[in-house]
Amino acid sequence: MAEESQNEAAPRQARSKVAEAFMSVPADEASTCPEPATARLTWHGSNETAGEKIEYSCTAAHLDVRADTGRLVGKMFSLTYVALGEDGSASPSRPVTFCYNGGPGCASVPINFGGMGPRRVRTDGVSHLAYPIEVEDNPYTLLRESDLVFLDALGTGFSSLAADADTSKVFGVDGDADAFCRAITTWLEENGRWTSPVYLFGESYGTVRNAVLMRLLGERDVKVAGVTMLSAIFDWVQTLEGEDLYHLGMTPTYAATAHYFGKVGAGEGADKWFDRALEFTDDVLAPALLKGDRLDPEKEADIAWRYAELIGLPAEHIRRNHLRVTLDDFRRGVLADDGRVCGRLDTRFSSEAPSSLQTSSEWFAGEDAADDAVESSWTMAFRDFLHRELGYKAPARYISSNYEQVGVNWNWSHREPGKMDSTGCPNVATDIATAMRRNPRMKLAILGGRYDAATPYWNVMHDVSAQFLGDALKERLEWHRYGCGHMAYVDEPTLRQMSADMEAFYNKQ
Repeated sequence: MAEESQNEAAPRQARSKVAEAFMSVPADEASTCPEPATARLTWHGSNETAGEKIEYSCTAAHLDVRADTGRLVGKMFSLTYVALGEDGSASPSRPVTFCYNGGPGCASVPINFGGMGPRRVRTDGVSHLAYPIEVEDNPYTLLRESDLVFLDALGTGFSSLAADADTSKVFGVDGDADAFCRAITTWLEENGRWTSPVYLFGESYGTVRNAVLMRLLGERDVKVAGVTMLSAIFDWVQTLEGEDLYHLGMTPTYAATAHYFGKVGAGEGADKWFDRALEFTDDVLAPALLKGDRLDPEKEADIAWRYAELIGLPAEHIRRNHLRVTLDDFRRGVLADDGRVCGRLDTRFSSEAPSSLQTSSEWFAGEDAADDAVESSWTMAFRDFLHRELGYKAPARYISSNYEQVGVNWNWSHREPGKMDSTGCPNVATDIATAMRRNPRMKLAILGGRYDAATPYWNVMHDVSAQFLGDALKERLEWHRYGCGHMAYVDEPTLRQMSADMEAFYNKQ
């Protein structure tokens, strides 16, 4: 939101009743959240990090999100990990990275206990996790490179809204970035870390937040050293079925998935097959979709046959749909002969197909084996950590996902820099380009996976290429493509490679 959108002038009658559903705090009080809790802990390396050790403090607390007038808007839950020197103190010159997931409407546990924090729940390939929940010192933690602050968006996790908060201004592209900007500056002030290099690490919608934040923080005199975009999405039009960018972006992911399940590409490597699909998307499918019904029927039939060879669905089915395959169609179809459906966040995961009576497409879109396999284990491990190791007296419920109240009420309007009016379908790649041109020393890393059908890799490549960054800025930008899905850290080989890539990224001058 704009800098003044949190001020006292916001009309009281505009306040959404959604706020009543959350744990709220009085606008004039700050004492209703649990007391902060801190513990001193030790991280021990293992495998390739054998012998390495980090003494660190971990603090669970709430950060005030206040308007410029001082009015309390909300209290954002944070879990902070700070490496300690031999004297037991923090280093003011060490990088600090602010981390979060997306949604909108998701808390930060997945990126924390999933793979970037010092503790991690062990995963089991593409299998659902079972009891006992195995938690280990994470050999690939980002704490090795930077202090870490995991933040829960307002309305998620343990984060609370002030009782009189105007949720229409908090739950939105610009309002969300504004709230995080205010929370980050609060943390820097309370911890005396104004000279620490500031990094951002966002996943999924968290990359939309990153894009706006990296510009907004600069406008408010907080210099950003580096930004990591994991499983990124920048132009929201790609999420809309029927849009050409939607169908183009999905195609390489469909091809990778069909190849993974052995439906196509026998004898070809996974990366080579994905590259082949990228080339088909750019050179064959894109011009065909742009022609619509002006495409010659014989040409359409030929492309449908080539498309079928890539993604494993029948050519005639693809032709009847005029080369436009939806994600639900693909998920139901690619494993239909096996009586299964593939996942969305990570299409390598699969489950038994739903009953033929369960026909709701909206319901099916939310059914995801990739999420079911790991999410509850992460949250339970996180709650156990707070209880046993920090002694944090947390509320009974942790809102890991709040699509019903946050997501469905999200304000997608965004005022892109350099444009006069707001748009209802944001493209925050413009924010990224603006931030990099203003701060050409900032580093940017974009990470993605072949099996991510939530934020497909092709779309991100397209969005950034359309910004026409100069050669000097392109040198500050690096791309990493992995053999994983949306939550890359689920895949241990990917997590290992990500750790090495992040080490190089943070060390890059």
